[in-house]
Amino acid sequence: MRGTAIRIIGIDPGLRRTGWGVIESDGVRLGYVASGAIQSDSDDDLAYRLRELYEGLASVIVSFKPREAAIEETFVNKDARATLKLGQARGMAMLAPAMNGLRVAEYPPNVVKKPVPGNGHGETRQVQAMIGVLRPRAKFGSADEADALAIAICHAHHRTGPHMRAARLEKGLTA
Repeated sequence: MRGTAIRIIGIDPGLRRTGWGVIESDGVRLGYVASGAIQSDSDDDLAYRLRELYEGLASVIVSFKPREAAIEETFVNKDARATLKLGQARGMAMLAPAMNGLRVAEYPPNVVKKPVPGNGHGETRQVQAMIGVLRPRAKFGSADEADALAIAICHAHHRTGPHMRAARLEKGLTA
């Protein structure tokens, strides 16, 4: 990619496994950089599991040096305890890039999936297949990684839209 490319990390938060995917975008072309998943030990107390997620993401951010981050918004499911725990994991997933000075964009699940399979209700298998077509070098071992790459791609497509430009101007940012 040329010197105008921006590196973006997409994060798919989860307490058991948080997926991450890093891409580069020059506005037109996308390049795969890396992806993976951070797992927490389900036998640990919640606080230690959250620390594992935070430290894992912080390490990824230091290693790959993205300039922007994107995360999927939380959906509310029927199990209030599970939703609360997901919210806590999501908090760690937002804190790690924020502590490294990255702006964190948030997208609802149907917006994330729309640019990838072509509609807002793509199944995980469709998302994985489309990412494989869009980014043949992308290697991912889990749905969490594929979803994280879809989040990064979504942000690459939306980051220059009018609402994002207005938000950057409000904060005094030019890039």
